[in-house]
Amino acid sequence: MLFTPYRLGSLELPNRIIMPPMTRARAGAGNVPTTLMAEYYAQRASAGLIVSEGTQVSQQGQGYAWTPGIHTPEQVSGWRGVTNAVHAAGGRIFAQLWHVGRVSHVSLQPGGAAPVSSSPLIADGVKVFIDPEGKGPRLGVGEMVQHSAPRALTKAEIARVVQDFAAAARNALEAGFDGVELHGANGYLINQFIDSQANTRTDAYGGSLHNRLRLLREVVEAVINVTGSQRLGVRLAPLTTLQGAVDDTPQASYLGAAKVLDDLDVAYIHIAEADWEDAPTMPVAFKEALRMIYGGTLIYAGKYTLERAEAALRDGWADLIGFGRPFVANPDLPARLLHDWPLAVPDSARFFGGAAAGYIDYPKAVHRGNTAEEAEKKG
Repeated sequence: MLFTPYRLGSLELPNRIIMPPMTRARAGAGNVPTTLMAEYYAQRASAGLIVSEGTQVSQQGQGYAWTPGIHTPEQVSGWRGVTNAVHAAGGRIFAQLWHVGRVSHVSLQPGGAAPVSSSPLIADGVKVFIDPEGKGPRLGVGEMVQHSAPRALTKAEIARVVQDFAAAARNALEAGFDGVELHGANGYLINQFIDSQANTRTDAYGGSLHNRLRLLREVVEAVINVTGSQRLGVRLAPLTTLQGAVDDTPQASYLGAAKVLDDLDVAYIHIAEADWEDAPTMPVAFKEALRMIYGGTLIYAGKYTLERAEAALRDGWADLIGFGRPFVANPDLPARLLHDWPLAVPDSARFFGGAAAGYIDYPKAVHRGNTAEEAEKKG
C-alpha cells in the first residue's frame, strides 16, 4: 500500500511516503532560503509529499539560528527558488509555518526582546541554538543555550500572531507552495497554549480545554481564509512531553483538538509520535479513536520502517507515513524502500548548520551498476 497513489485535496500523490519537516539550519543572511536548499529539496522530490522544515512566520517566531523565514519579500523569493526546483523535479511541497513561542533566545528576538508564550513559564533544560559570533550556517559553529524567560502574550498580541500566520500562508502561496502545514507540536507556541501545564492563563485562552484550543482554532480559521481548508494540514504531538509542554489529560485534549480540526475540514493531521530511545508507545486504541473523530487524512511519523508503515496502512489508522531521518541520507528513499535496497546512515554531526557536506552530497543508491532511478525505469 505504501507505493500506491493517494489523493490529498487537489494533489495526486504518487506514493504514500511523506518527507516530514526537519530543521537543517542552512538559511542564508536574513534567514533567506538558498540555492543549496533548493537542491536539497529537489533531490527528494520522489516523496509523495515534502513538508518543508519549520519556517518562522515572523522574526518573533524564530527560535534557532539559521532557520528560514517566510515574512519578508527576500524570503519569499528564496522559497520560490525551492518550490520551482521541487516542481521541476516532479515533486509536491507544503510549507510548515512555525512560531516557536518561548523556545527562543533574546539574541534571536526583535530588539533583544523576551520571547513570548501563553504564560511566563520557563521550561528548564530546554535549549536553543544561537550564533553568538555571527559566523553563519556554512561554518556550523554555534552554541546551545537555555531558552530565555518568556512573557505572556496579551490578547491584542495574540490577534497579531494569528494574522502573522495568515500572512505567512499568503506568502507561501506566492512562493509557489502547494499548501501549508501549521506546526502545533513539539512544545512550540500553539502547543504551549494547548497543554495544561504550559498554560496558566485565566482569560479566554486558558483554563478549560475549549479555551486552550482557541489559538489553534483561530489560526486554522485565519489560514483557511487564505488557502482554503484542503491546502492546510496541522502537525500535532499527542501524548508526548516535548520541550516542557505537558498536559494533564493528553488523550482527551488531543482528541478534542482533532474534533476542532475535523469541524474545520482541514486536509490532514500530521501526528508526530515519540521517536527517542525507550519512548512511550502511542496506544492503538488512541489511534483508532482519532480515526473515529477525524475524517480527513492522517499522517504518522516517528521511526517508521517499511514493515511498520505497511502495517499502519493495512490496519486503517494511517493514510500516509512520514520517514524523517531516513530521507536525510537517502534522497531516493521511495525507490530504496520499493526495491529493498540498503539505506545509508546520516551523519548526525552535520544535521544542523554547515554547507553541502551532510546535506546534498548523499548519493542515490547504486544497483547493478545503475542509479536507483535508472534501475526503477528499467523495471
